[in-house]
Amino acid sequence: VNGVHSGTAQAIRGGWKYDRNVASRMEVNAFNDYEYDRFQSLDLRFVVGGGLGYRAWKSSRGALALQAGVDYDHDKFARVASAAAFSRNSPEGYWGDDFSFKVNGSTSIVETFRMFDNMSDTGAYRANFDLSSNTKWRKWLVWNLSFSDRYLSDPAAGRKPNDMLYTTGVGVTFGH
Repeated sequence: VNGVHSGTAQAIRGGWKYDRNVASRMEVNAFNDYEYDRFQSLDLRFVVGGGLGYRAWKSSRGALALQAGVDYDHDKFARVASAAAFSRNSPEGYWGDDFSFKVNGSTSIVETFRMFDNMSDTGAYRANFDLSSNTKWRKWLVWNLSFSDRYLSDPAAGRKPNDMLYTTGVGVTFGH
C-alpha cells in the first residue's frame, strides 16, 4: 500500500500430546512439537518431553489443568544477513496451563500457555501462548479466531524475540 511492502506470516506448527489419568486429579503426559517460523529464521524446532498435570478445575462448561515437566529442544536456525546458520540443543524444564471454557451453547474458548526454561543456558527461555475461540453459526458452519505468541529470549542475530500471529477462518463440519 502506497509503496510500502509488508511480509505475511510464514509459520507452520504441529504436534501431539497424550494425557493419561493416574488419579482423580493427576495425569501424566507426553508430547512432541514441530515448528517452522520464517520471521525468527527458525528452520526447525523439534521438542519431545513429558511431565505431570494437575486438574485444578473441571465442570461441564470447562477445565483448567496445570502442567509441569521436562523436555529436549532442538532448534535449527537459517543464515541471517552476516550470521551463519546454527543449531542449538538443550534440556528444558517447562510449566504452564491448559484451559477450556464453553461461553454459551455456540461459543467456546481454548487457551494454552507454556514457559520453557533452558537448563543448559540458564536465563534463556521461550514462551508459547495460544488463545482461540470457535463459534457455531449453524450445525455445519463454524467461525474460528486464533491468537498466538511465540517469545524467544535469545533469537537469531538480527531477529526480534517476539512473533505474534492472528488468524480467522470458517470451518465446515461433515456429520455429527
